[in-house]
Amino acid sequence: MTGIPRAPLLLGLAGLIPFVWGALTYLNDPLATWGLATFGPRFVGPYVQLFYGSVILSFMSGVLWGFATKASGARAATGYALSVLPALWAFFMTGGGPVSAGLNLIFGFSGLLILDIAFSHWGLAPRWWLSLRVLLTAIVVICLGVGVFL
Repeated sequence: MTGIPRAPLLLGLAGLIPFVWGALTYLNDPLATWGLATFGPRFVGPYVQLFYGSVILSFMSGVLWGFATKASGARAATGYALSVLPALWAFFMTGGGPVSAGLNLIFGFSGLLILDIAFSHWGLAPRWWLSLRVLLTAIVVICLGVGVFL
């Protein structure tokens, strides 16, 4: 963690709040009841995770697109093509109910990590990128797993 700049680390951790909140409200009925009364049904349990997860996968497509701009030739074309996959995955694979959508988001974030590894290997991402992405992905997958497997 020491190699990750403070701003990306703090913002990345803050970006986990909807995933963690969704897992907590799934596991804790009084918290879910309070969240439902305070924020509404879209902001508790797996529903907040599914909506936000789709948004974040789409956002990460944009991040990868930005990394692809550092490449040229065939590597750039490959980077651009790969960068749209997370957004397309989120669009096509998050319907069908909370369990299947949650499972597909787990696959989507796992696949995104593979893309992060590729972009890092190609030297297109900052050195600290993989450390941050592994941490964030692990927490996201665990939180999504609460709604899918419990």
